[in-house]
Amino acid sequence: MTLDPSFIQRNQASTNRIRALAARLTDDDLLCPVGQHWTVAIALAHIAFWDRRVLAVLDATEQEGKVSAPPIDISANDLLLPFWVAMPPRQAAQIAIESAEALDKRLKEFPPALREEVYAQNARWVLRDLHRNTHLDEINAALA
Repeated sequence: MTLDPSFIQRNQASTNRIRALAARLTDDDLLCPVGQHWTVAIALAHIAFWDRRVLAVLDATEQEGKVSAPPIDISANDLLLPFWVAMPPRQAAQIAIESAEALDKRLKEFPPALREEVYAQNARWVLRDLHRNTHLDEINAALA
């Protein structure tokens, strides 16, 4: 399956969505519950973490010359929750923006053949809008 080059625009649109959301969020909004254990700030920290995870996959893949994904346990969200709770909410929003921007740039400039291999291994590592938009939709629903 060949990667549709529109992923660049789709990822950028989701990054712009994070940026626009963060710009309009009040301190109270950042503390608004999203589901049972999360807040808006925690959801943004979660997005940042998983974008950074993909950056690590891309770094290892480029270094190895083949898809290389350092193992990570699915319970990472649960293990990281106390750290995300302790993170200043405004900082969580900023890290989400910075992480999304860094990953968008890296994916755009990543060697195309390796990017295709990464995409074949896990499409969500390249189509970051799928993950980001899911949580951004949850945030918007919580704030409504």
